[in-house]
Amino acid sequence: MTKKIIFLSMATSVTLFAQSELEELKVLLAQQSKTMQALQQRVAQLEKKQQVYTHKKKKHVHKTIKAKPQRVASTEIDSYENTAVVSQQTAQTFDQKSFLPDIALILDGSAVGRNLNNSTYQTQYIPGFSSYDANEEAEFPFNKNRGFNFNYAELALHSTVGPYFDADAIFHLHPDEFEIEEAYITSRSLPYALRAKVGKFRSEFGRINAIHQHAWKFTSQPLVYEALLGSEGINDAGAQLQWILPTDTYIMAGFEAMQGINDVSFGDTEKNNLYIGYFKSSFDLSDDSTLLAGASIAHGKNTTGNTTDIYGADLTIKTALDSYSSLMWQSELLYRDKKTNDSDQKQAGYYTQLVYQMNQNWAAGIRYDRLYKNLDNQPDDLDRYTAMLEYKPFEFTKFRLQYTHDSSKAFGLEEQRQNIDEILLGFTIEAGAHGAHAF
Repeated sequence: MTKKIIFLSMATSVTLFAQSELEELKVLLAQQSKTMQALQQRVAQLEKKQQVYTHKKKKHVHKTIKAKPQRVASTEIDSYENTAVVSQQTAQTFDQKSFLPDIALILDGSAVGRNLNNSTYQTQYIPGFSSYDANEEAEFPFNKNRGFNFNYAELALHSTVGPYFDADAIFHLHPDEFEIEEAYITSRSLPYALRAKVGKFRSEFGRINAIHQHAWKFTSQPLVYEALLGSEGINDAGAQLQWILPTDTYIMAGFEAMQGINDVSFGDTEKNNLYIGYFKSSFDLSDDSTLLAGASIAHGKNTTGNTTDIYGADLTIKTALDSYSSLMWQSELLYRDKKTNDSDQKQAGYYTQLVYQMNQNWAAGIRYDRLYKNLDNQPDDLDRYTAMLEYKPFEFTKFRLQYTHDSSKAFGLEEQRQNIDEILLGFTIEAGAHGAHAF
């Protein structure tokens, strides 16, 4: 009997203890619920005040009110609270990294073997298109010397500036020179598929003028570009407007007004004198093949005060063989009509190239360059052959072995023609956030 009484007493105690603990938990939960409701009401009040503050700021409502001291004090208190809330939220959400531009660093160098010594090589020119002046240093931006060359370090910056513009700046750091390659802003939200660009930039005349050297399929510039536009191409201060036509087929029309500092074909910079227009179109020939075609014209004044017109036509066909393998054929023709005080110089040239992308790592290509139309008293057998083999261990590093046989040059004041045979091993390293290039 005694055991039963003890057992019942223990059971009763446990039950009472459990009920007491349950009641305490219910009271605590009720208190927390009241606290949450109070916090939610406070948050709602602060959000409402912030909305009023933001609305007043956007509308730029500025009023000068003579009121009672207590009302002014109340307004100042509300303003202080709103400012504190905004400052607190800004401090919580501001991220310095989101305001930094994308930065890319590109390094380019080479080892060169050539059948001409450096002093002879640097006196070269293209008969009928350029000349040698012993008083002026010739420009060789890439692969100037036999042996080792560090061509440049390129620093590229890109940033979105608000909802309306992108800003880009590209700097070239040569061993003995610092150069602003490009610096411009581009619109983001113009209507009717329009896009505008203002600053210093590479013109989109032709097929490759706008493409930087490290993204070329071959290390050397096409011969016709070198002859008609010089080693720098058309890279100038100006404005650009492009329009994508509302058609089923991609057609882009562009117009550019530039200063015209290119003195190979233009160069009269008393005022902006160079105007460029072009059409570019692309469409699929099949599920695996794409065609890109373009036509361009550049019109401006040259250093004699007369006009120069350059016409260009380009065609590119790329066929995908599998996921990482492709075959690309690209050709371009340029024709120049340059008027001087003494003559009307009509000259032309072209290049055609075939590049086989074997897989992710290996590519090979051949190119033929020819200046087929020259002045009457100048040679017309100016051509060049190039072959290359490229290895990319991964996407942002490439090594390129290239052989060139060039019979387009004369040297020195004696105007002696001599072939150039060159073997070049180049490397390009890309680091950072770098945008994709057009194929």
